[in-house]
Amino acid sequence: MDWLRELLEGQGVPADKITAITKGVEDKYTGYVPKRRFDEINDAKKQLEGDLKERDKQLTDLQKAAGDVPALQEQITKLQEDNKAATDKYENDMKELRLNTALKMALSGQVHNADIVAKLLDKTKIELDDNGAIKNGLDDQLTGLRESDGFLFVPKEDPKPGFQPKGATPADGAGGKQDPGKGEPNYGKIAAQNKSADNEGLSKARESYFQ
Repeated sequence: MDWLRELLEGQGVPADKITAITKGVEDKYTGYVPKRRFDEINDAKKQLEGDLKERDKQLTDLQKAAGDVPALQEQITKLQEDNKAATDKYENDMKELRLNTALKMALSGQVHNADIVAKLLDKTKIELDDNGAIKNGLDDQLTGLRESDGFLFVPKEDPKPGFQPKGATPADGAGGKQDPGKGEPNYGKIAAQNKSADNEGLSKARESYFQ
């Protein structure tokens, strides 16, 4: 969610709200791929499948016309080998594309640069499930990297103790004096206003995420 964090920072959104918004988006939209990224993958898949179908058609036409001509049979054999090589390359490219997409989704929000961290991983140990999400082989590697190269990761924020509504001051201690003419602060109203502002920020983040 680095892109979302940068966007919110550019709009002057406070750091605590940025953290809440990005966490909310990650929790509610885990596994989703942006439409632009999906279109890129889908277009590449269609192009490769079209190329393979065209090769198959060429082979079929040649086989019909070949008969017993040795030279033509040799040409067919070469085309068959080229077609198999193209098929293998297509399958490997699609596998690599799915894996890289899953890695970027899994690393988002955890590391400063997903591309750099991905190059440090042993991708042969990472397995995907039927939905294209990472099933296993990643967590152990990330644990090792956190210990050896912790600077690559976004620091985990400690949860804030207790709940302090905006606009409210502690009842006791320094800064706890209150204007007796204003009465007790309405904590319920303050909490409702904060929740409304947070929901509005999250809605805007969702809209930006899927544009």
